Parts: sequence; C-alpha cells; structure tokens
Amino acid sequence: MDQQQLLARGLAALDFDISSGVLEKLLRYVDELEQWNPVYGFVKAKGQDLIIKHVLDSLGPWRILEDLFSEMDKQFSDNNKLRIADIGTGAGFPGIPLAIAFPQRSFLLIERLEKRTRFLENVIYILGLENVEIHQNTVEDEDENLECAIFRALRPFTDKKLFRTIWKKIKLGGALCAYKGRIMHAKLELTGLLDDPVLSNMAAHAKITPVWVPFLEEERCLVIARKTLNI
Repeated sequence: MDQQQLLARGLAALDFDISSGVLEKLLRYVDELEQWNPVYGFVKAKGQDLIIKHVLDSLGPWRILEDLFSEMDKQFSDNNKLRIADIGTGAGFPGIPLAIAFPQRSFLLIERLEKRTRFLENVIYILGLENVEIHQNTVEDEDENLECAIFRALRPFTDKKLFRTIWKKIKLGGALCAYKGRIMHAKLELTGLLDDPVLSNMAAHAKITPVWVPFLEEERCLVIARKTLNI
C-alpha cells in the first residue's frame, strides 16, 4: 500500500469526506515534509510512519475537537471569535492537519525556531491555508490571551512552570487540549498537579478521552480542561 492509499484509508476510517480536498492537501503537506525533513530534521519518522504517527495521529481526535469547538462557539461570538493556538507546533503537528480538516476555523501556530516557521510559512502558501497564522515566539512571550490552547509532544504536565503560564493565558471559557499517549500516564501527570495552587483545579476537572488512530497500535488519549469561573 502506497502513502496515498494509506492516508486515504486512514481518513476514511476516521469518517472524513476525502472528496473535500483534505486528502490532496495532506499529501502535499507530506511531500513538503519529506523534501525538507532530511535537511532540517523536523521529525524522525518517514514514509508510512510519517503518515500514521504524525498525520493520522494529529487527526485521531477530530470528532472530539469538533464537538468541543462547537460548544465553545457559544462562549466566543463573532466579536471574540474562537481561535485555536497550537503551542510548540514544530513542523505543524497537529495544527496543519487540523487546519486542513477545519477550514472554517482559525488557527495560530506558535513556534520559536525560525527554520520551522519558515517551513510552515511555505506550507501555508503552497496549500493556500488562509485560516492559519504563524507566530515565531514562545508561549511565554505571547502578548495575546488564548481561547483554545492545543499541543502535541510538547512537555509533560510535570513542567509546572510552563503549564502555569499556558493556563493563565487561556481566557475564561477557553480550553486546554493535550494530545497524550497512555491514559495511565496522563492520569499520573495530572495527579502530580493536584497540590499546585494554579493548576490543581485544572487537573481535578480535566477529562481524559481515549483516541483511536488508524493503523497505530499504541495507546492515545486527549486531555481537555475547560477554564470556568470555578477553575
């Protein structure tokens, strides 16, 4: 099975309408990654592993995120539109696949390294992704507060300094979404925050949902914490 067949089967398994242009844009994104990855070393995977462990992995929880974004629309009106910030996006995971999957949503990709942001700017131009903005920055230095912070392979929750910063930047009514591996490990990380004065309520109210990724035998889950008046 070649890459196109693999990705098409994976998208179909996730209930994507592959006639919508999603497949073509994702394949072009993969082509750009494979062209520049040997030069810049964005990710270790290549070939089918790149499709499964990065592209499909990024899209695995799309239904969960779709429901979350729809719920958050009630909080953020047209005057305060919901924007999804991918923190430490690297080569664009999960932000680019999600921006392709949700063309009606606005995405902000935050990445501190110039070589990565230049690559991402090129990808956005080639794919015509008008719903994506890039900030070469760290989340600590971001001036704007965030409606929704999403990240994958960033840091464990045990990095309390980083996650205090992220949580403080999330607006009331907003959400934190973390791609994680094994549910047990995610629970242990959250348990370690229960004595933290800033993060304890976030950890106590976070929801962990199992995620299925086509062709991937490893366990995946998504951690979501909404910021309410009580958190």
